[in-house]
Amino acid sequence: MVTNHDYSWGVSTRSERKQVDPDLGMLSAQVLFALQKELFRRLGEVGHASLRPRHGAVLAYLDVEGTRAATLSVLSGQHKQVISTLVDELVELGYVERRPDPQDRRAKLVVPTELGLDMMRRSDGIMEDVERGHAEAVGEDAYAVFKRVFREVAKRQRGAD
Repeated sequence: MVTNHDYSWGVSTRSERKQVDPDLGMLSAQVLFALQKELFRRLGEVGHASLRPRHGAVLAYLDVEGTRAATLSVLSGQHKQVISTLVDELVELGYVERRPDPQDRRAKLVVPTELGLDMMRRSDGIMEDVERGHAEAVGEDAYAVFKRVFREVAKRQRGAD
């Protein structure tokens, strides 16, 4: 059984213990923040310096043909109002535009512009490069197992809502 309440590592404080054996939340946050930092730094180097990690709630889930804001909200786990604000920012920055949904004229699609499409291609390439680097560092088989297990943990955790 996994326990994080065992101080047998020779540490005396909770913060020391968390440094020696970070829990799932801490590890997830460390990976997320470091990954965002690298992704947005590298995007900035190729002409997308105005983007911020918060924009990922829209951009990470955006389809080339467009995506409804309500769908972006569900996929990202963000409130509709947050997504609306982010879409407004991305429209102003020139990355997306709102268009009528051909399936339902009352609904709007968030559609990437040419600038948005360039960012999506570059972002996908950066993420492939990052993942390839991790696979090379730990071994392709180990990385494949890690991703499979991490997907299951994420799925299970999302079900706990």
